[in-house]
Amino acid sequence: MATSEIFLIAMLIIFTIPYLVWRIGKTDYYAPLVVVQIIAGILLGPGVLGAAFPEYYHFIFKADPNVMPTLNGIAQWAVMVFVMIAGVELDLKKAWQHRSEGALTAGLALGLPLVFGSIAAIGLLLLPGWIGPQARTWQFVVGVGMACAVTALPILILLMEKLEMLRQPLGQRILRYASLDDIAIWGVLATILMDWTRVGRQCAFLLSFAIATYLFRKLMAWLQERDRWYVSLIWLAACGFAADWSGLHFMVGAFLAGAVMDGDWFEQEKMDLMRHHVLLVMMPVFFLSTGLRTTWDVGGLTVFLVAAVLLLASVSGKLIGIHIAGKILKWEKGEASIIGWLLQTKALIMIIFVNILLDKQIITNATFTALLLMAVASTMLSVPMVHPRLKRFRSVIFKND
Repeated sequence: MATSEIFLIAMLIIFTIPYLVWRIGKTDYYAPLVVVQIIAGILLGPGVLGAAFPEYYHFIFKADPNVMPTLNGIAQWAVMVFVMIAGVELDLKKAWQHRSEGALTAGLALGLPLVFGSIAAIGLLLLPGWIGPQARTWQFVVGVGMACAVTALPILILLMEKLEMLRQPLGQRILRYASLDDIAIWGVLATILMDWTRVGRQCAFLLSFAIATYLFRKLMAWLQERDRWYVSLIWLAACGFAADWSGLHFMVGAFLAGAVMDGDWFEQEKMDLMRHHVLLVMMPVFFLSTGLRTTWDVGGLTVFLVAAVLLLASVSGKLIGIHIAGKILKWEKGEASIIGWLLQTKALIMIIFVNILLDKQIITNATFTALLLMAVASTMLSVPMVHPRLKRFRSVIFKND
């Protein structure tokens, strides 16, 4: 068969299977479509489809060497656009206005699961097959720890829209906490990826990025909105290339590209539509490419056990950290639980984070698989745990900021 035909068969599978499972199975309460797509990516990978039907798996994803590079190209651009949108949606001005309360809460929400996850990572160092061949010990420990601490801001927005609390005072507070954590996540990632053999390039990138940002912001303030959308994509490609050239990952450049843009340069409704369309049209390809990187070489049961340990570290660390913040700040009853469970949302940003660690060979495919399973489970817990609490503590949502 021609490359185009095999490519379209792959696209047919990518879009059909998750949609049917989501719609017919009515999974939205436990697993929104985006989570089903991530799970489908795992199931279509070598550990499940490849093991059960190796001939079909090989025919679709391996037989033609041109199919996967095409899918990966779509996936890389999709996730760059998605990460840029996440950067744009950071409300740094609002976070600065509430910096004391926000820094305390975000610090505890990030710090405790980071510590717990790092302890779990130290335990993994005692076993073969988990640390990547290019990793220093501290990179592996901090990388796995940070993966346990991540909150996925874009998916958090989707879930809070679903729960009808996004525009409420509590929803806006949660966004501030997640925004501060997002900044920390990308800062830690940049530190992990620092390459001392290319430090000159990296310093040159940061200096040139600062100068270019000043000029870019002047230009964007002058342009009409319809031009800003197009120019932002040019800016995204340039920042991604420069970051990758310097030895950092192109995703770091994508996040920086969005973080220096002001959200009020774009209509909120159009920004929401942009995020929705990227999730609808392109991101399913990224989920497939992510699933194709999973492996069970160290043993399926072992991977699930490690995923369970990482999930425990992540959930307990986040909840303990948030409850400590609630005690210090004297929150009302029920607030800490609602905030803590919503901040468990990981999905996309964490998956992007661990994809980068895998690209740089800081973790192995087995660690990647365990972290991916942990991210899916953590995200699926959010709505079922929060929804009944919202009914009991309805007044908390509408409490003035």
